[in-house]
Amino acid sequence: MSCIESTVCVAGGGPAGLMLGLLLARVAIQVTVLEKHADFLRDFRGDTVHPATLEVLDQLGLADRFHALPHRKVPAIEMVQGGRRMEMADFRLLRVRFPYLAFIPQWEFLNLLAEVGAGLPTFRLLMRSQAHDLVRDGGRVAGVRFRDADGEHEIRAQLTVGADGRNSAIRMAAALPSRAFGAPTDVGLFKISRRADDPDEGLCIRVGGGSVLSLIDRGSYWQASFEITKGTAPSGIEHVREQVAALAPFLADRVSEIHELHRLDVRIDLLRRWHAPGLLCIGDAAHAMSPIGGFGVNLAIQDAVATANLLTVPLLHAQRHGTPIPPTVLAAVKRRRRQPTVAAQTLQRLIQRFGIEPAMRGDRLRQPIAGSRLVRQAMAYMVGVGLRPERITCLPGSADQ
Repeated sequence: MSCIESTVCVAGGGPAGLMLGLLLARVAIQVTVLEKHADFLRDFRGDTVHPATLEVLDQLGLADRFHALPHRKVPAIEMVQGGRRMEMADFRLLRVRFPYLAFIPQWEFLNLLAEVGAGLPTFRLLMRSQAHDLVRDGGRVAGVRFRDADGEHEIRAQLTVGADGRNSAIRMAAALPSRAFGAPTDVGLFKISRRADDPDEGLCIRVGGGSVLSLIDRGSYWQASFEITKGTAPSGIEHVREQVAALAPFLADRVSEIHELHRLDVRIDLLRRWHAPGLLCIGDAAHAMSPIGGFGVNLAIQDAVATANLLTVPLLHAQRHGTPIPPTVLAAVKRRRRQPTVAAQTLQRLIQRFGIEPAMRGDRLRQPIAGSRLVRQAMAYMVGVGLRPERITCLPGSADQ
């Protein structure tokens, strides 16, 4: 078994893990990121990049490179019910530099972060490397055990970060206590082709007949999600095709393209404690999100920025002197990020309870103030920016502090 030394080991090469690795490497902290897959090419991953995340990329000088990648700008979230179209959130009402959601294949976003990180001398990304257990030194986490094609290995680190998603092996190995919130539905995901004469709608939720269908314009195709009651088998494909044709009549002539649904097990949970001595969890490893609102990527990025801001100086000290990271510093990450996380999860649960569940019962949704500018602006702010948006304060040169 080989052993690698690193100041920080990040398990998980998703948005939280790669952004944290990049930010720490920029300030000369030795960081190793483990990613279990050979590449980032996977469908049906979070691909919603919010205005707050675009601001972070702009701070990093990456906004132009990001926008050069294939993406779609969506200025509003709409709902169609009974032939009536309503705007639920309008990002154009926000006083931000990037007043839209950007939809981009997640692998394009992650490849950008990985490429920038690769240009930094203290950044290391190990692909095909699956973290599965923790290395302990007495009562402290001292690193990670991982597997790759050559067998078992260890990384010894002053700080281990679990950023390996909702099914986090790090979170499980640490046995951190969590609170689960009910999620009564799952979603079935599929793609269907888009034509030039299809409606010009970036993100639209279509409701009726006891079904909820969400469509995202991805240029050459629609990315779709169909609500499924949790604990039940997905409706037969013919039923799904019928509902899609009824809710989105312009797709009726191509529903035969729907062959199967990729089922996403929807969970909302929150760790009661995000840290242990030598260990911190962020992103979905700390708080699994529902796909409602596409909050996952933005919260992951915000967690990473807050972590880097709070931990840069203690990590540089640990790197120089081999000292452990004080638990109070790790606890500060949760204190800063818990309120924005709870707010986002609360909004998701409210939309589920008062929007999706009634719609699936066949109830007509009442939207007495759906057209209100104030409501559309407030919803846009909560979805696109959120409480306590983070700005990068850990800058190159922090090593001189």
